[in-house]
Amino acid sequence: MRVLVTGGAGFIGSEIVRTLTSAGHEAVVLDALLPSAHGEGADRRADSRLIVADVRDREAVDRALRGIDAVCHQAAMVGLGKDFADAPQYVGCNDLGTAVLLAAAAAAGVRSLVLAGSMVVYGEGRYDCRLHGPVRPGPRAQSDLAAGRFEPLCPSCGTELTPGLVGEDAPVDPRNVYATTKLAQEHLASSWARATGGRALSLRYHNVYGPGMPRDTPYAGVASFFRSALARGEAPQVFEDGAQRRDFVHVRDVASANALALEAVAGLRPGGFAAYNTGSGEPHTIGEMAAALASAHGGPAPVVTGEYRLGDVRHVTADSRRLRDELGWKPAVGFAEGMAQFAAAPQRDMATS
Repeated sequence: MRVLVTGGAGFIGSEIVRTLTSAGHEAVVLDALLPSAHGEGADRRADSRLIVADVRDREAVDRALRGIDAVCHQAAMVGLGKDFADAPQYVGCNDLGTAVLLAAAAAAGVRSLVLAGSMVVYGEGRYDCRLHGPVRPGPRAQSDLAAGRFEPLCPSCGTELTPGLVGEDAPVDPRNVYATTKLAQEHLASSWARATGGRALSLRYHNVYGPGMPRDTPYAGVASFFRSALARGEAPQVFEDGAQRRDFVHVRDVASANALALEAVAGLRPGGFAAYNTGSGEPHTIGEMAAALASAHGGPAPVVTGEYRLGDVRHVTADSRRLRDELGWKPAVGFAEGMAQFAAAPQRDMATS
Protein backbone atom coordinates (compact mmCIF):
# COMPACT_ATOMS: atom_id res chain seq x y z
CA MET A 1 0.00 0.00 0.00
CA ARG A 2 1.24 3.51 -0.82
CA VAL A 3 0.22 5.82 2.02
CA LEU A 4 0.41 9.59 2.30
CA VAL A 5 1.18 10.48 5.93
CA THR A 6 0.51 14.15 6.57
CA GLY A 7 2.48 15.42 9.53
CA GLY A 8 4.70 12.40 8.98
CA ALA A 9 7.84 14.12 10.28
CA GLY A 10 6.23 14.81 13.66
CA PHE A 11 6.21 12.94 16.95
CA ILE A 12 3.39 10.50 16.13
CA GLY A 13 3.64 10.71 12.35
CA SER A 14 7.29 9.65 12.21
CA GLU A 15 6.53 6.58 14.33
CA ILE A 16 3.67 5.70 11.98
CA VAL A 17 6.02 6.01 9.01
CA ARG A 18 8.50 3.64 10.66
CA THR A 19 5.74 1.14 11.45
CA LEU A 20 4.31 1.22 7.92
CA THR A 21 7.73 0.88 6.34
CA SER A 22 8.57 -2.08 8.57
CA ALA A 23 5.33 -3.74 7.44
CA GLY A 24 6.30 -3.40 3.77
CA HIS A 25 4.19 -0.37 2.88
CA GLU A 26 5.47 2.73 1.10
CA ALA A 27 5.04 5.98 3.02
CA VAL A 28 5.06 9.44 1.44
CA VAL A 29 5.41 12.26 3.97
CA LEU A 30 3.88 15.73 3.69
CA ASP A 31 4.94 18.00 6.53
CA ALA A 32 5.21 21.79 6.89
CA LEU A 33 7.86 21.41 9.63
CA LEU A 34 6.09 24.09 11.67
CA PRO A 35 8.37 25.72 14.27
CA SER A 36 5.73 25.07 16.96
CA ALA A 37 6.26 21.33 16.45
CA HIS A 38 9.78 21.08 15.04
CA GLY A 39 11.68 24.17 16.23
CA GLU A 40 13.08 26.99 14.16
CA GLY A 41 15.91 24.98 12.61
CA ALA A 42 14.04 21.89 11.44
CA ASP A 43 16.05 19.64 9.14
CA ARG A 44 14.92 20.20 5.55
CA ARG A 45 17.58 18.02 3.92
CA ALA A 46 16.48 16.03 0.91
CA ASP A 47 14.52 12.89 1.72
CA SER A 48 12.82 11.00 -1.07
CA ARG A 49 9.80 10.44 1.18
CA LEU A 50 9.46 14.03 2.44
CA ILE A 51 7.53 16.83 0.78
CA VAL A 52 8.01 20.02 2.80
CA ALA A 53 4.72 21.86 2.35
CA ASP A 54 1.68 23.00 4.27
CA VAL A 55 -1.40 20.80 4.03
CA ARG A 56 -3.30 23.97 3.07
CA ASP A 57 -1.20 24.23 -0.13
CA ARG A 58 -3.51 22.63 -2.68
CA GLU A 59 -0.87 22.32 -5.40
CA ALA A 60 1.55 20.55 -3.05
CA VAL A 61 -1.20 18.25 -1.77
CA ASP A 62 -2.20 17.39 -5.34
CA ARG A 63 1.40 16.39 -6.09
CA ALA A 64 1.66 14.37 -2.89
CA LEU A 65 -1.50 12.39 -3.69
CA ARG A 66 -0.27 11.03 -7.03
CA GLY A 67 -0.30 7.25 -6.91
CA ILE A 68 -1.54 7.17 -3.30
CA ASP A 69 -3.84 4.38 -2.08
CA ALA A 70 -4.76 5.81 1.35
CA VAL A 71 -4.19 8.89 3.50
CA CYS A 72 -3.13 8.85 7.15
CA HIS A 73 -3.86 12.42 8.29
CA GLN A 74 -1.76 13.40 11.30
CA ALA A 75 -0.97 17.04 10.48
CA ALA A 76 -2.40 19.39 13.11
CA MET A 77 -1.64 22.00 15.72
CA VAL A 78 -2.03 20.28 19.08
CA GLY A 79 -2.46 21.22 22.73
CA LEU A 80 -4.19 24.19 24.32
CA GLY A 81 -1.63 26.70 23.07
CA LYS A 82 -0.94 29.98 24.82
CA ASP A 83 -4.32 31.72 24.78
CA PHE A 84 -7.35 32.37 22.57
CA ALA A 85 -5.21 34.42 20.20
CA ASP A 86 -4.05 31.06 18.80
CA ALA A 87 -7.59 30.26 17.60
CA PRO A 88 -7.11 31.36 13.95
CA GLN A 89 -3.96 29.23 13.67
CA TYR A 90 -5.70 26.18 15.12
CA VAL A 91 -8.72 26.53 12.84
CA GLY A 92 -6.52 27.23 9.82
CA CYS A 93 -4.10 24.35 10.34
CA ASN A 94 -6.58 21.78 11.53
CA ASP A 95 -9.85 22.49 9.77
CA LEU A 96 -8.96 24.43 6.64
CA GLY A 97 -6.00 22.07 6.19
CA THR A 98 -8.27 19.03 6.44
CA ALA A 99 -10.76 20.56 4.00
CA VAL A 100 -8.03 21.22 1.43
CA LEU A 101 -6.65 17.69 1.85
CA LEU A 102 -10.07 16.08 1.45
CA ALA A 103 -10.97 18.18 -1.59
CA ALA A 104 -7.70 17.13 -3.21
CA ALA A 105 -8.30 13.47 -2.29
CA ALA A 106 -11.76 13.66 -3.85
CA ALA A 107 -10.28 15.00 -7.08
CA ALA A 108 -7.46 12.43 -7.08
CA GLY A 109 -9.79 9.47 -6.57
CA VAL A 110 -8.31 8.54 -3.18
CA ARG A 111 -11.09 7.02 -1.11
CA SER A 112 -9.46 5.74 2.12
CA LEU A 113 -8.68 8.00 5.08
CA VAL A 114 -7.43 7.38 8.61
CA LEU A 115 -7.65 10.51 10.76
CA ALA A 116 -5.77 11.39 13.92
CA GLY A 117 -8.75 12.06 16.17
CA SER A 118 -8.66 12.92 19.84
CA MET A 119 -10.40 12.16 23.12
CA VAL A 120 -10.78 15.93 23.61
CA VAL A 121 -13.98 15.79 21.55
CA TYR A 122 -15.78 14.30 24.58
CA GLY A 123 -15.03 17.17 26.96
CA GLU A 124 -15.47 15.58 30.35
CA GLY A 125 -15.51 11.79 30.37
CA ARG A 126 -18.17 9.46 31.74
CA TYR A 127 -19.55 10.10 35.23
CA ASP A 128 -22.04 8.38 37.50
CA CYS A 129 -24.02 9.83 40.39
CA ARG A 130 -24.94 7.40 43.19
CA LEU A 131 -28.48 8.80 43.11
CA HIS A 132 -29.05 9.72 39.47
CA GLY A 133 -26.92 7.24 37.52
CA PRO A 134 -25.00 8.38 34.42
CA VAL A 135 -24.90 12.18 34.18
CA ARG A 136 -23.22 14.82 32.02
CA PRO A 137 -21.68 17.57 34.15
CA GLY A 138 -21.32 21.02 32.65
CA PRO A 139 -18.09 23.02 32.59
CA ARG A 140 -16.56 23.54 36.01
CA ALA A 141 -17.10 26.99 37.52
CA GLN A 142 -14.05 29.21 37.86
CA SER A 143 -15.06 30.02 41.44
CA ASP A 144 -14.93 26.31 42.32
CA LEU A 145 -11.55 25.87 40.67
CA ALA A 146 -10.13 28.91 42.43
CA ALA A 147 -11.33 27.49 45.74
CA GLY A 148 -9.69 24.11 45.07
CA ARG A 149 -12.98 22.32 44.38
CA PHE A 150 -11.96 20.38 41.30
CA GLU A 151 -14.37 17.44 41.07
CA PRO A 152 -17.39 17.85 38.77
CA LEU A 153 -20.73 17.80 40.57
CA CYS A 154 -24.02 16.16 39.72
CA PRO A 155 -26.20 18.76 37.95
CA SER A 156 -29.25 17.41 39.80
CA CYS A 157 -28.11 17.00 43.41
CA GLY A 158 -24.69 18.68 43.59
CA THR A 159 -22.80 15.66 44.94
CA GLU A 160 -19.37 14.59 43.67
CA LEU A 161 -19.44 12.14 40.78
CA THR A 162 -17.61 8.87 40.15
CA PRO A 163 -15.59 8.84 36.91
CA GLY A 164 -15.75 5.91 34.51
CA LEU A 165 -14.64 4.92 31.02
CA VAL A 166 -15.98 6.87 28.06
CA GLY A 167 -17.11 4.98 24.95
CA GLU A 168 -17.30 6.14 21.36
CA ASP A 169 -21.07 6.59 21.52
CA ALA A 170 -20.83 9.17 24.31
CA PRO A 171 -22.07 12.66 23.40
CA VAL A 172 -19.36 15.00 22.19
CA ASP A 173 -18.77 18.24 24.08
CA PRO A 174 -15.52 20.02 23.10
CA ARG A 175 -14.41 22.49 25.77
CA ASN A 176 -11.64 24.47 24.04
CA VAL A 177 -10.51 25.63 20.59
CA TYR A 178 -8.28 22.62 19.91
CA ALA A 179 -11.07 20.21 20.85
CA THR A 180 -13.51 22.08 18.60
CA THR A 181 -11.16 21.79 15.64
CA LYS A 182 -10.66 18.05 16.21
CA LEU A 183 -14.41 17.48 16.19
CA ALA A 184 -14.74 19.57 13.03
CA GLN A 185 -12.11 17.36 11.39
CA GLU A 186 -14.28 14.31 12.07
CA HIS A 187 -17.35 16.04 10.63
CA LEU A 188 -15.38 17.00 7.52
CA ALA A 189 -14.12 13.44 7.11
CA SER A 190 -17.62 12.03 7.47
CA SER A 191 -19.00 14.53 4.95
CA TRP A 192 -16.19 13.70 2.51
CA ALA A 193 -16.92 9.97 2.80
CA ARG A 194 -20.63 10.45 2.12
CA ALA A 195 -20.04 12.81 -0.81
CA THR A 196 -17.38 10.70 -2.54
CA GLY A 197 -18.25 7.13 -1.54
CA GLY A 198 -15.01 7.08 0.41
CA ARG A 199 -14.29 5.45 3.73
CA ALA A 200 -13.00 7.29 6.80
CA LEU A 201 -11.89 6.12 10.20
CA SER A 202 -10.92 8.32 13.16
CA LEU A 203 -8.64 7.08 15.93
CA ARG A 204 -9.45 9.14 19.01
CA TYR A 205 -6.06 9.25 20.67
CA HIS A 206 -5.87 9.57 24.41
CA ASN A 207 -2.71 10.98 26.04
CA VAL A 208 0.08 9.88 23.70
CA TYR A 209 3.65 9.89 25.04
CA GLY A 210 7.02 8.42 24.17
CA PRO A 211 10.45 9.11 22.68
CA GLY A 212 10.70 12.09 20.35
CA MET A 213 8.08 14.28 22.03
CA PRO A 214 8.90 17.97 21.49
CA ARG A 215 10.68 19.71 24.36
CA ASP A 216 9.92 23.10 25.89
CA THR A 217 6.88 24.12 23.86
CA PRO A 218 3.36 25.21 24.92
CA TYR A 219 1.98 23.12 22.03
CA ALA A 220 2.49 19.71 23.60
CA GLY A 221 0.91 17.36 26.11
CA VAL A 222 1.38 17.16 29.84
CA ALA A 223 3.85 14.27 29.57
CA SER A 224 6.11 16.48 27.48
CA PHE A 225 5.83 19.32 29.99
CA PHE A 226 6.90 17.07 32.85
CA ARG A 227 9.71 15.42 30.89
CA SER A 228 11.01 18.83 29.78
CA ALA A 229 11.07 20.06 33.38
CA LEU A 230 13.04 17.01 34.50
CA ALA A 231 15.52 17.52 31.66
CA ARG A 232 16.14 21.03 33.06
CA GLY A 233 16.63 19.61 36.54
CA GLU A 234 13.31 21.07 37.72
CA ALA A 235 10.36 19.49 39.50
CA PRO A 236 7.28 18.78 37.34
CA GLN A 237 4.54 21.27 38.15
CA VAL A 238 1.26 19.41 38.63
CA PHE A 239 -1.93 21.46 38.26
CA GLU A 240 -5.05 21.13 40.40
CA ASP A 241 -4.48 18.41 43.02
CA GLY A 242 -2.92 15.89 40.65
CA ALA A 243 -5.90 13.53 40.85
CA GLN A 244 -7.07 14.14 37.26
CA ARG A 245 -7.49 10.79 35.53
CA ARG A 246 -6.12 10.17 32.03
CA ASP A 247 -5.21 7.23 29.80
CA PHE A 248 -1.55 7.40 28.76
CA VAL A 249 -0.87 5.42 25.57
CA HIS A 250 2.58 4.84 24.11
CA VAL A 251 3.37 6.25 20.67
CA ARG A 252 4.39 2.80 19.36
CA ASP A 253 0.94 1.46 20.24
CA VAL A 254 -0.70 4.41 18.50
CA ALA A 255 1.39 3.73 15.40
CA SER A 256 0.34 0.08 15.38
CA ALA A 257 -3.30 1.18 15.66
CA ASN A 258 -2.86 3.36 12.58
CA ALA A 259 -1.34 0.49 10.62
CA LEU A 260 -4.29 -1.73 11.50
CA ALA A 261 -6.76 1.06 10.72
CA LEU A 262 -5.28 1.57 7.26
CA GLU A 263 -5.93 -2.11 6.53
CA ALA A 264 -9.40 -2.04 8.10
CA VAL A 265 -10.75 1.16 6.56
CA ALA A 266 -11.21 -0.59 3.20
CA GLY A 267 -13.74 -2.88 4.93
CA LEU A 268 -16.11 -0.04 5.76
CA ARG A 269 -19.12 0.42 3.55
CA PRO A 270 -18.72 3.16 0.89
CA GLY A 271 -19.62 6.47 2.47
CA GLY A 272 -18.91 5.06 5.93
CA PHE A 273 -17.25 6.72 8.90
CA ALA A 274 -16.21 5.11 12.19
CA ALA A 275 -14.46 6.35 15.32
CA TYR A 276 -12.35 4.30 17.72
CA ASN A 277 -10.93 5.23 21.11
CA THR A 278 -7.20 4.59 21.18
CA GLY A 279 -6.07 4.26 24.78
CA SER A 280 -4.04 1.87 26.89
CA GLY A 281 -6.93 0.74 29.08
CA GLU A 282 -4.88 1.64 32.18
CA PRO A 283 -6.25 4.85 33.73
CA HIS A 284 -3.77 6.77 35.89
CA THR A 285 -3.78 10.17 37.52
CA ILE A 286 -1.64 13.08 36.35
CA GLY A 287 0.08 12.94 39.73
CA GLU A 288 0.92 9.27 39.29
CA MET A 289 2.38 9.94 35.88
CA ALA A 290 4.52 12.81 37.15
CA ALA A 291 5.78 10.73 40.06
CA ALA A 292 6.61 7.77 37.81
CA LEU A 293 8.59 9.99 35.43
CA ALA A 294 10.43 11.78 38.23
CA SER A 295 11.35 8.52 39.93
CA ALA A 296 12.58 6.87 36.75
CA HIS A 297 14.51 9.98 35.70
CA GLY A 298 16.07 10.43 39.14
CA GLY A 299 14.89 14.02 39.27
CA PRO A 300 13.08 16.15 41.84
CA ALA A 301 9.68 15.03 43.05
CA PRO A 302 6.63 16.67 41.47
CA VAL A 303 5.13 19.78 43.05
CA VAL A 304 1.33 20.02 43.22
CA THR A 305 0.56 23.69 42.58
CA GLY A 306 -3.24 23.95 42.75
CA GLU A 307 -3.15 26.01 39.55
CA TYR A 308 -5.75 25.32 36.88
CA ARG A 309 -6.66 26.08 33.27
CA LEU A 310 -10.26 26.77 32.30
CA GLY A 311 -9.93 24.70 29.11
CA ASP A 312 -8.94 21.55 31.01
CA VAL A 313 -11.33 18.74 31.91
CA ARG A 314 -11.12 16.78 35.15
CA HIS A 315 -11.31 13.14 34.09
CA VAL A 316 -11.39 11.45 30.70
CA THR A 317 -10.30 7.83 30.24
CA ALA A 318 -10.93 5.47 27.37
CA ASP A 319 -13.01 2.43 26.79
CA SER A 320 -10.99 1.04 23.85
CA ARG A 321 -12.79 -2.30 23.58
CA ARG A 322 -14.20 -1.49 20.15
CA LEU A 323 -10.71 -1.04 18.69
CA ARG A 324 -9.54 -4.26 20.31
CA ASP A 325 -12.59 -6.29 19.29
CA GLU A 326 -13.09 -5.02 15.75
CA LEU A 327 -9.52 -4.34 14.59
CA GLY A 328 -7.65 -6.80 16.81
CA TRP A 329 -5.45 -4.06 18.29
CA LYS A 330 -3.73 -4.66 21.60
CA PRO A 331 -1.40 -2.15 23.28
CA ALA A 332 2.01 -3.66 23.96
CA VAL A 333 3.63 -1.07 26.24
CA GLY A 334 2.40 -0.92 29.85
CA PHE A 335 2.41 2.21 32.00
CA ALA A 336 5.40 1.36 34.21
CA GLU A 337 7.55 0.16 31.32
CA GLY A 338 6.59 3.06 29.08
CA MET A 339 7.23 5.75 31.67
CA ALA A 340 10.60 4.25 32.56
CA GLN A 341 11.58 4.29 28.87
CA PHE A 342 10.25 7.79 28.33
CA ALA A 343 12.14 9.14 31.34
CA ALA A 344 15.43 8.11 29.71
CA ALA A 345 14.55 8.77 26.07
CA PRO A 346 15.63 11.89 24.19
CA GLN A 347 13.10 14.55 23.29
CA ARG A 348 13.03 16.69 20.19
CA ASP A 349 15.01 19.82 21.06
CA MET A 350 12.83 22.72 19.93
CA ALA A 351 15.80 25.08 19.86
CA THR A 352 17.57 23.21 17.08
CA SER A 353 15.32 20.66 15.33
